[in-house]
Amino acid sequence: MKKYIAEFLGTAALVILGCGTAMLVGCDAAAGGGYILTALAFGLTIVAMAYSIGNISGCHINPAVSLGVYLTGGMDLSEFIGYVVSQCAGALAGSIVLALIFGIGGVKDMTGGFGANGLAGVNGNVIAGLLVEIVLTFIFVTAILGVTSKKAGHGSFGGLVIGFTLTLVHILGIGLTGTSVNPARSIGPAIVALFAGNAHPLAMLWVFIVGPMIGAFAAAKTYKYLEK
Repeated sequence: MKKYIAEFLGTAALVILGCGTAMLVGCDAAAGGGYILTALAFGLTIVAMAYSIGNISGCHINPAVSLGVYLTGGMDLSEFIGYVVSQCAGALAGSIVLALIFGIGGVKDMTGGFGANGLAGVNGNVIAGLLVEIVLTFIFVTAILGVTSKKAGHGSFGGLVIGFTLTLVHILGIGLTGTSVNPARSIGPAIVALFAGNAHPLAMLWVFIVGPMIGAFAAAKTYKYLEK
């Protein structure tokens, strides 16, 4: 149970700090500043969580990461399901906290949808959006599997590597899909955005569930083959 609580809290923190930064500063690639700040917010949150709850749950805080770990033998099916449920609940809770903060404070949401993902950057093209999410998740999950492997020997630097990798994939992905690589991170904001009167994030939500899970599946199978 403590693992699930840790995953709940970690995912909530990721949404509050990552999506919250995006809501506050915007993600306009032309402006640049908000774009980079958002990428750093997601990456640095992963670093913080890795060194705080990593020893409790492994700090997946992402169903795609949990899928990768499950497929490489790092957890059983019941644990995987428990992790995913905890992560999605945490993302929803984090999004509700943002709704309260921005609602009470009267702060304008610069993303227009609680930091939910979309396909505006790829002109609404579903295939392009799926490809972006598959490729970026493949890179992210492969890095995690590599740095956490018993053969790697990276020791206490693992959290930094994972955080910087998430920052890296955000630098490319924000302008294209908003960068999900994490179904829970996409589900929470989309649901809260719906209740706030913006149904648009739900229309393409499946892309940000299917894409990352395919990317994680491919990463797990590829890494397992390479590590033999």
